Amino acid sequence: MVDKKLGGAGLRGQTAGQTALCTVGKTGTGLTYRGYDISDLAAEASYEEVAYLIFHGELPNADQLRAYRAKLAMLRRLPSAVRAALESIPATAHPMDVMRTGCSMLGNLEPERDFTEQQDVADRLLGAMPSIVNYWYRYSHDGERVDLDTGETTLAGHFLHTLKGVPPNDLQRRALDVSLVLYAEHEFNASTFTARVCASTLSDMHSCVTGAIGSLRGPLHGGANEAAMALVERFGTPDEAAEAVRGMLARKEVVMGFGHAIYRESDPRNTIIKAWAERLGKEVGDGTVYPISCAVEEVMWQEKELFANADFFHAAAYHFMGIPTKLFTPIFVCARVCGWAAHVMEQRSDNRIIRPSAEYVGPAPRPFTAMADR
Repeated sequence: MVDKKLGGAGLRGQTAGQTALCTVGKTGTGLTYRGYDISDLAAEASYEEVAYLIFHGELPNADQLRAYRAKLAMLRRLPSAVRAALESIPATAHPMDVMRTGCSMLGNLEPERDFTEQQDVADRLLGAMPSIVNYWYRYSHDGERVDLDTGETTLAGHFLHTLKGVPPNDLQRRALDVSLVLYAEHEFNASTFTARVCASTLSDMHSCVTGAIGSLRGPLHGGANEAAMALVERFGTPDEAAEAVRGMLARKEVVMGFGHAIYRESDPRNTIIKAWAERLGKEVGDGTVYPISCAVEEVMWQEKELFANADFFHAAAYHFMGIPTKLFTPIFVCARVCGWAAHVMEQRSDNRIIRPSAEYVGPAPRPFTAMADR
């Protein structure tokens, strides 16, 4: 049996390195980017400001932000070979597989030749990810080759515009912008640690981000918002939801979107996105999804003292914006590319290969058995 003191339980509680990018569960609300509290950033900053902060260490001034947005807008277009590859992927494919393939394909066509190009590669991925997933989605589901020159000044606006084919309203544009801020960075989570392990071998940025996408694809890391939506959609009323969730808990079934590996009392991102979900719900005249979500949250706290994490009310918020459930986790990718790339660059700045040891628990040394004696 593996000794949990040695980190056998998923390495939880183990410090695996240093970072200047983010704190999780340590100060203020429990989440800061470069020293700024997440509640302040979500209220006052745009995603592009936050990405600039994470990459460069300071918030941009007006001219720097304008230039950065213009740069990202120019990086939304996709090479014809990438578009052709996306068109060959069927509608039945997992959207996370599509993003993994798109990132890898860009790495073939636009390789990172040396680390002096790393910021430009990071910005390219930031600009291209919404285009990759929505170009595939619109072509495979609607037969349309979406125009990637939307004229939108923000990544949030570009995502919604390419998905729907029309400009989003201001409430939805800002709500998605806040969502991207909340998902931009989160210290040494599984996908980020994957990116850093890959970076520690001095691999290229595209490989690091492709590996991170693969880690996020797993349902224990990404996908909780999709599972939350699937749960909420099963019920017609808050009372029905409360009764059903109590039954799930009695049967020891897992209810996704609750609890966290680091936070112990609450997830600071949940309070923020929950308020946006309520506003979006009122805009569309919702009378079921948000109340049902609140009922589930209440039962989980009453019965298990488990709090909703960032993913749970994101489900309702995305649903009210008209985003298909299968695209919930890809939005996570569009936001977290910033954090992944910043961690890759930080790892490279003072690198040693990440190569932990394992506690061996197999058979004791034994002599080889000849074929005739087996």
